[in-house]
Amino acid sequence: MDSIPANRRFWNRISGDYQRKHDPQIGATPRLWGTYAIPDEQLHALGDVTGKRVLELGCGAGQWSRALAAEGAAVVGLDLSEAQLDAAAGAMGEARYPLVQGAAEHLPFAADSFDLVFCDYGGLSWAPPHRAVPEAARILRPGGRLVFNVASPWFEACYDEAAGHATTTLQQDYFGLDAIDEGQDAVSYQLTYGDWIRVLCGAGLVIDDLIEPRPDAATANGYNRTDPPDWGHRWPAEMLWVTHKP
Repeated sequence: MDSIPANRRFWNRISGDYQRKHDPQIGATPRLWGTYAIPDEQLHALGDVTGKRVLELGCGAGQWSRALAAEGAAVVGLDLSEAQLDAAAGAMGEARYPLVQGAAEHLPFAADSFDLVFCDYGGLSWAPPHRAVPEAARILRPGGRLVFNVASPWFEACYDEAAGHATTTLQQDYFGLDAIDEGQDAVSYQLTYGDWIRVLCGAGLVIDDLIEPRPDAATANGYNRTDPPDWGHRWPAEMLWVTHKP
């Protein structure tokens, strides 16, 4: 399935509303992971990026990219959507970094180009992982890391589309999770835990950690409704993979 054209149109349409709704949270404080905005200093996923060449794989308005550029990383922000890249350019701080339009399935970079490729949702939620992960691995230098946060298959399997929120009841099969209809012909992607492991190892990557971010019980999900409200404290809503290229 080639989801690139539809996903590009989708993000160009919703970019303005998305940034107005979410930038006050994700742009206010650097290095916040996921829908519960958990600080990286708590999860220890990225580490020191000073002097490293870093690709944000689906940079959106560049909230992560501009934070890491300010820390001394040589950041490149890549996104499929022109509107998202325009938002990133408009919000760029004193630490300038290049912006590139492209798809995670076909990265326009040479092999062995980056020390770190990462995304918080972004490219590895909106591109087929069996195509995007090998591309990320290809452009990593030996010893380089791929670090990414995506929705947990628990969350997807418990999400009630009709009610518009995650529930305590399984709503769809765990096996067979793959392409998810996001409306307007857009498609996101999800795999089972086993399939993620097979895709990562098949791309030659070593899995160093799987962090399941756990918010405090009172922390609200900034993107999705859940019933009960403390759903993410009780079950893993997200999975943060930490891998490296040997």
